[in-house]
Amino acid sequence: MEAAGSLIVNNKMRTGVGTVGAGSPQPGKGREYNRNQRKDSEGCSESPDLEFVYADADKWAAELSELYSYTEGPEFQLNRKCFEEDLRLHVPDKKWTELDVSQQRAHTMRLLDALEVTAREKRLKVARAILYVAQGTFGECTSESEVQTWQRHNIFLLLEAGAFNALVELLNMEVENSAACSNAVRKPAISLADSTDLRVLLNIMYLMVDMLREEGENDSEEWKTMRQTFCADLGSPVYNSEPFAVLLFGMVTKFCSGHAPHFPMKKVLLLLWKTVLCTLGGFEDLLKMKAEKREILGLPPLPEDSIKVIRNMRAASPPASASDLIEQQQRRGRREHKALIKQDNLDAFNERDPYKTDDTRDEEEENDEENSLEGEPFSIEREEVMPPSVTQPATDRLALPKGLPWAPKVREKDIEIFLESSRSKFIGYTLGSDTDTVVGLPRPIHESIRTLKLHKYTSVAEIQIRLEEEFIRCPLSGGEEEVEQVPAEILYQGLLPSLPQYMIALLKILLAAAPTSKAKTDSINILADVLPEEMPTTVLQSMKLGVDVNRHKEIIVKAISAVLLLLLKHFKLNHVYQMEYMAQHLVFANCIPLILKFFNQNIMSYITAKNSISVLDYPYCVVHELPELTAESLEAGDNNRFCWRNLFSCINLLRILNKLTKWKHSRTMMLVVFKSAPILKRALKVKQAMMQLYVLKLLKVQTKYLGRQWRKSNMKTMSAIYQKVRHRLNDDWAYGNDLDARPWDFQAEECALRANIERFNSRRYDRTHRNPEFLPVDNCLQSVLGQHVELPEDFQMNYDLWLEREVFSKPISWEELLQ
Repeated sequence: MEAAGSLIVNNKMRTGVGTVGAGSPQPGKGREYNRNQRKDSEGCSESPDLEFVYADADKWAAELSELYSYTEGPEFQLNRKCFEEDLRLHVPDKKWTELDVSQQRAHTMRLLDALEVTAREKRLKVARAILYVAQGTFGECTSESEVQTWQRHNIFLLLEAGAFNALVELLNMEVENSAACSNAVRKPAISLADSTDLRVLLNIMYLMVDMLREEGENDSEEWKTMRQTFCADLGSPVYNSEPFAVLLFGMVTKFCSGHAPHFPMKKVLLLLWKTVLCTLGGFEDLLKMKAEKREILGLPPLPEDSIKVIRNMRAASPPASASDLIEQQQRRGRREHKALIKQDNLDAFNERDPYKTDDTRDEEEENDEENSLEGEPFSIEREEVMPPSVTQPATDRLALPKGLPWAPKVREKDIEIFLESSRSKFIGYTLGSDTDTVVGLPRPIHESIRTLKLHKYTSVAEIQIRLEEEFIRCPLSGGEEEVEQVPAEILYQGLLPSLPQYMIALLKILLAAAPTSKAKTDSINILADVLPEEMPTTVLQSMKLGVDVNRHKEIIVKAISAVLLLLLKHFKLNHVYQMEYMAQHLVFANCIPLILKFFNQNIMSYITAKNSISVLDYPYCVVHELPELTAESLEAGDNNRFCWRNLFSCINLLRILNKLTKWKHSRTMMLVVFKSAPILKRALKVKQAMMQLYVLKLLKVQTKYLGRQWRKSNMKTMSAIYQKVRHRLNDDWAYGNDLDARPWDFQAEECALRANIERFNSRRYDRTHRNPEFLPVDNCLQSVLGQHVELPEDFQMNYDLWLEREVFSKPISWEELLQ
């Protein structure tokens, strides 16, 4: 405590800028960043938390609008025209909403039958008519809620008629269409027109998957059964003997290889994301599955509901800009008292440290308390332990939770390390992995061990690794492993042969869509499904296209980040080595520096970006009269304080980074080598508790490697880590005493993990390279004699000689044989 206190006093007495070190920005970057941030940070120190609720996806209307680019706007009326022309031929003088269910069902079947025509033009017209049905026949609706109601009704009609299977067959045909691919490769500039057929099919499939992935409040029992069957089929190998997601992954790799540059990649990725959500389940489903798996394995329940804990967390105040700090210093300089006053912590970015909580007292009262040497080193801690001041009613103060938000955890390995060091220190011998024998150890050590065991947490992954070691060590006595064919297992088996290529393809697209990426000649073109045939000629059209392109990239980042995170989490729950295999290939494909590059931007500007035109969003644009667009209205954007999809993407990428680096010293060192600390600290400006939590987790794992000076300069950040991140009881994260942090073991650690993963995949999935000595032997006389054996030709030619030599000439004791 004395050391911490002296560190705080030293920190408060510093009057200059933090020492340049690991946390220093590159020359010129800090000035540019502060200049860009000046406008954003005005008055933000007292701004409320961002009202962001992290969920599997955004609201229905927002998710629906992101499927379409603004360039596709005219196609809504084209779809309607195709449908109404077809309906008039078969049911004249009646609208779709006026037909009874049997008539609607009959017309739906007629449309699906017409999909099988060979003429491409006719097939496209019918597909557009089906798309209009799936869109909710908006021409006969007057509000967005009415569109949603009819959309759900129509999609169940299409599902009942078997539309999805027909669409998958057509999609397969379009993917394998070599003529379209070769034409697209030869074209110098690809536009929206090159992917018309694919876009229409993908739109219908996305609308169906997105609508059917969640149960509706008013769904009948029949609809509920149909929905469950659809979700089960979507995750089963019923489409070309593989799950539907594998077909979409194949489209992604084909696009990235350059063989199909016309594929509408945004729609493919959105459909892939919703397919994974539909078949594997979202984050709340994951928590339920995890609880069930722990119960099956005989493990105690989870100490808390992580989703609830994070939702109840309160964000810390973002830092002020450098200009605000200078003004504050000048105000303080004009004060008359000469006593030692509190100096705001200027860290390596010339910014205020983000962890000074909102306080409703006025500035004068706050400054009066700064005369004391011990005046509020950490205002959050002070509010937790001290009662409210007399001058202010208790009701006006912020109610902060008592204690820490997370229950501490201890691994079995941590207890073993603690006991080993205690035994070698007090007794002079060790007992390996024995965690029960405490003979000869002092009483305080007994108390420590009891406390550690009280908070011991055994994860599902530890049990899976232990069982895998048993299978490898005892291949015969272990028996055949029964692998439950859950959706995650089926998907992993489908992805396994080409999983490295899938990961590389996703990261290539993520790199091309990142706002920090510069246009290069060798980068892939992800704008094929947003650029119109004729480029804009007016300023207004150019502005609209600019918004559309930026929005398009943001949606791609959102879809990829969500897919990667969901797969990592589901694979980890199914078997930890499945997740490790995927994670290792992401690391080999430079995922860690790519995510850091993504965050090396003005993150507040990214999260508050207004790349949307709300009046052009579907379904608003088809049920309301559109106002005339002007350059001013485009520039103004909407009134939201933040962009949901961008904040969602940032949190997902931070969670992926946490998944890749957790308990991996070699990957943690990559964070240090790539100077991630200043990049991550900039992300703390976003006043959202969940995002700050994952940033602090990433800072915590590398703190011990950043040096004493960095820790000294960032004491408030250290305090925030202590308050918000889960504790590991004997983890010296704040100091440099880690026994496992030996730099020469990093390569060996990654190689050992790779060897374990390869053994797991080979044992479980590779049927061709099994050891013949470990294969079961058939000892039944009847089945052995009943087998048909192919004999070589030369053996048949000399069969008589073989009989004479091997059978007749050898004496056989039949009595002994029968016994």
